[in-house]
Amino acid sequence: MGRYVARRLLQMIPVFLGTTFLVFMMVYSLPGDPIKAMFGDHAADPATVAHLKHQYHLDMPWWQHYPLYVWQLLHGDLGQTFGGVDVSQVLSQAFPVTIRLALLAFVIEIVVGLGLGLLAGLRRGKVADKLVLVFTLLVISVPVFVIGYICSTVFGITLAWTTPTVQDSNNLGQLLLPAFVLASLSLAYVARLTRTSLVENVRADYMRTAMAKGLPRRRIIVNHLLRNSLIPVVTFLGTDLGALMGGAIVTEGIFNVQGVGNALYRAIRASEGPTVVGIVSVLVIVYLISSLLVDLLYAVLDPRIRYA
Repeated sequence: MGRYVARRLLQMIPVFLGTTFLVFMMVYSLPGDPIKAMFGDHAADPATVAHLKHQYHLDMPWWQHYPLYVWQLLHGDLGQTFGGVDVSQVLSQAFPVTIRLALLAFVIEIVVGLGLGLLAGLRRGKVADKLVLVFTLLVISVPVFVIGYICSTVFGITLAWTTPTVQDSNNLGQLLLPAFVLASLSLAYVARLTRTSLVENVRADYMRTAMAKGLPRRRIIVNHLLRNSLIPVVTFLGTDLGALMGGAIVTEGIFNVQGVGNALYRAIRASEGPTVVGIVSVLVIVYLISSLLVDLLYAVLDPRIRYA
């Protein structure tokens, strides 16, 4: 197991460098001058513009700038925004908010998604199964921003169960509605994936053997059916945790959540390359760690899987 983890960690290095290289190239190859854009319609002093370009290494080609960025990254320096604020400081303020939002959405995704998938899979062809299929198809078909505005209007304004926008990003109660919206698409996929996996495994040989032995139905479902059916679901959930953090831009914008998605959106609008690349670099690390944890969790769910 230790050798496998070490090998995976070494494999993460070229993946991380390749991903950050592509993002860096795309961000810094965009046309336009972000330094002059800072001044808007006001005439910018050429000396000030030249000083800022030199400070942010914008006076050199991106392929020369990238090695400097990697060197700074190895020393824990994510760079500075054009306002002179460290990107690490921006992340330290926004990241905890997005983590709370993503984890809350992740819990909703697991509880609701697995619950609906179990209900549909164990009652295949019945009314409950058809209702779950229709509900999940509806959620998948409707864009997230539409679901967000509907939930904000219905639950925040009409029913007044919560605030239509988040006033305090540290309040879990106010984050509950945006977390549900953020998790809505994923929980629909989890429900359908769980149902499909259950339907496939319920006809497997080991299930017939367990029933022939006269084992209790609850033990058959929990220890045999559910455990083997969760492997593809865990794969989706592991990669989706990073997607929830990176895909919170629309949800955070609708509900005014001051998280990473909001910060990334503002940085993209202001063409702040250091902020965009810094945030994306951290999200790439989250993706890589979650994928490693998913692989290790396989051996827990299925004893036949061993990492030598």
